[in-house]
Amino acid sequence: MSQLKEPAIAAIAIVIGVLLGLLLAWSWRWYRSRRARLALVATITGIGVDHVRDVIVPDGNGGFHHVDYALLTPRGILIIDVRDVSGNVFGSDQMSHWTVMDGAQRTTFPNPQPGLYDRIASVRQFGEQLPVDGRVVFTRRASFPKGLPRFALGIDALGTEFPPLDRDTAERAAAAFRGAWDRFKAGVQPSPLVNPKSVVDN
Repeated sequence: MSQLKEPAIAAIAIVIGVLLGLLLAWSWRWYRSRRARLALVATITGIGVDHVRDVIVPDGNGGFHHVDYALLTPRGILIIDVRDVSGNVFGSDQMSHWTVMDGAQRTTFPNPQPGLYDRIASVRQFGEQLPVDGRVVFTRRASFPKGLPRFALGIDALGTEFPPLDRDTAERAAAAFRGAWDRFKAGVQPSPLVNPKSVVDN
C-alpha cells in the first residue's frame, strides 16, 4: 500500500508545483503590466496641471468622440490618444492605414491622425482662440524604423516635447486657459471605453 501511495503523493506534489509555478508566473506578469500602466499614466498626467481621462466629448453635431487623456498645460489643452501596439510601425501622414510588423505577424490599423484632428476640433468648441494640440502616443513596445508621422510620438519623448514646469509656474502659465478648461470638464462625460484602445479603434 505504501508503494502505491508514494507515486500518488509524488504526482500530487508535481501538480501542486506546476500550479504554483503558473500562479507565480501569472502574478509576475500581472505586476509588470500594472506597473507599466501606472508609469504610463504618471508620465502622461505629469506634464499637465489638471487632466481628465477616458471621457466622451460632444462633437457639436449630436455625436461624440472618445478621448483617452485631455490635459490642461501651460500651452493650452493637450489631447493624448494612446496606442499600445507591439512591433515596427510603418505609417505616414498621407497613408490611410498603418502597418505593424511583429516578427512574422503583420497587422494594419487606420491612420489615427484624422481621428485626433476630430477630437481637437471638438475640444476647441469650448473656448474661442483656445490653443488645443494633440498627439498619438505609442508605448515602448512600438518602434518607427522609417520615422514618426507628424503627430505621432513615443512615450519617452513626451516629456521632451512638452517639458513639465514646476507646479506654481505651470499653474500661472495655464491660468489664461482655466475658464475654457472648466467649461470643457463640465461638458464631458465618463466614457464606457475604459481599456486601452486596440489597434483597430478610431
